[in-house]
Amino acid sequence: MIRLMLCASLSLAGLPCAALAAGPVKNPDTYTYVTISDADSMDPAWAYDSASDLIILNVYDTLWTFDKGSTEKLIPLLATKIPSKENGLISPDGKTYTIPLRKGVKFHDGTLMTPEDVRYSILRFMLLDRAAGPSSLLLEPLLGEPTTRDEADKILPHVWEDAQRAVTVRGDDLVLRLKRPYAPILSILATWAPVLSKNWAIAHKDWDGTEATWTAFNNSAKEQSPFFEREDGTGPFKLDRWDRRTQEFLLERWDGYWRAPAKIKYVVVKGVNEFGTRKLMLMAGDADAIYADRPLWSQLQGLPGVKIIDDLPTMENDPVVFFTYKVNTVGNSYTGSGKLDGDGIPPDFFADKDVRKGFAYAFDYKDFIGDVLHGKGTQATGSIPASMPGHNPHQRTYHMDMAKAAAHFKKAFGGQVWEKGFHFTIAYNSGNMPRETVCQIIKRNVESLNPKFKIDVRSVEWPTFLDAQKDSKLPIFVLGWNADYPDPHNFAFPLLHSKGDYPPYQHFKDPEMDRIIEQANVETNPAKRKQLYYKLQALEYEEVPHLNLVDEVRYRTQRDWVKGWVNNPVFPDAPYGSYFYTLYKQ
Repeated sequence: MIRLMLCASLSLAGLPCAALAAGPVKNPDTYTYVTISDADSMDPAWAYDSASDLIILNVYDTLWTFDKGSTEKLIPLLATKIPSKENGLISPDGKTYTIPLRKGVKFHDGTLMTPEDVRYSILRFMLLDRAAGPSSLLLEPLLGEPTTRDEADKILPHVWEDAQRAVTVRGDDLVLRLKRPYAPILSILATWAPVLSKNWAIAHKDWDGTEATWTAFNNSAKEQSPFFEREDGTGPFKLDRWDRRTQEFLLERWDGYWRAPAKIKYVVVKGVNEFGTRKLMLMAGDADAIYADRPLWSQLQGLPGVKIIDDLPTMENDPVVFFTYKVNTVGNSYTGSGKLDGDGIPPDFFADKDVRKGFAYAFDYKDFIGDVLHGKGTQATGSIPASMPGHNPHQRTYHMDMAKAAAHFKKAFGGQVWEKGFHFTIAYNSGNMPRETVCQIIKRNVESLNPKFKIDVRSVEWPTFLDAQKDSKLPIFVLGWNADYPDPHNFAFPLLHSKGDYPPYQHFKDPEMDRIIEQANVETNPAKRKQLYYKLQALEYEEVPHLNLVDEVRYRTQRDWVKGWVNNPVFPDAPYGSYFYTLYKQ
């Protein structure tokens, strides 16, 4: 009877009732990963989300990458050596890196990669510099500024000259000249320097590499780029198609790859928000791996032919509840009336610290970790996760205290919040159950304080969610942060610096936090650096620009015929997505 019911469910989902138990490998030449969201962009200089970067790092090569599961050891890709002072490729003052480049590498269009392509790719990555995008990762070490623009959004003087000085070619070598020694630079280049074809870019009306035209592409619109939904990389897979309507990527093995071709011929990455459908596809063998959050763990236990790999380390802070200090209320369906009149919220609602603290004390951290995450984690003590140096395990944290929550709400806006009430909407990206649960906990607990408090919860598709977040239209948004490279600066800067990834959209700025982050990033004494990060986390606790909820471990769900998977917590979308080059089915 159970088998018949499962077969019926599969048929209703339009899926074959193949083997419900372990059986022959299905579709041996194709690896299918079913996730929850579509990508935002295929452009390496624009994309700054794990769904996009997962695809990018499988169709583009970087100079080097992390060796298997290591977050420290690097192995060459488009470079032939990893620079060090010992091999003479890093200057004695630590500011000049000479990078020998591999010869004979072909792009997917069949043309040969040249040193100029590598130089162009890095310059383009920096100079396109879309607001709160990834460009700061290379701008900071190479140009000494995290952005190409000032606070009035005007181009900073000498950006072009500084970029030309910083990135040059000498024979077959790329030469990078840093503003000052910057220890994380090798780790950054392992992920954030995908090499694309300069000639392909120019032929498709992208930046032509000259000083005369670069500002026209600076902070340009997402769809303006020819790399938005196309590519010309050197990676092990090439893009066959991206169907944005069905949220599906098809990647095909690049048989002209400079290394041995990948063992898998095709890779399918498909977004399916409904967990039941993802699970049925996994059971039928039509998915080889699926995205599944911790709340779903118990529903995946004991499935025939399915392997669960648990207790995988992470380098992330997720989920995080962000407060927008100045909400854009123009054409905004998330803010109600746009006024503090009981039917909406004003643009500066979360600029009041008592409002933020009211929400901080109304969240049930303990039950979220215990019930939703099945106890797989501990309460976060700040933006820097437990896996990073600089994390303070003894930092004060908020806890659920409804009396304190009410007290802060009664003080907010001189008592008007408690007297008039409010009504607004929290959004989460569709299919993400932990983030949905966070929103529901906030709604339930805050509404219980005062019948005049009303919060709606809305499911929003990933690209639409990101657009609303970037337009500062979400009063509260629930997101996370995965490490771009294994260093505490990569959490402190994007989450707390006014020029980082989230604060510009929150309209949050704290000059003292900015100063500490900048000082810690150049501090070479580990003990002094640690104390700076401790001070930063103390300020973060008092200011409460967001709520850090949990340090957790992850698990991966895959068919047992999948072989060659390696967990690297720095890789985008790990441990669900992966570097497909090493995978095969057997």
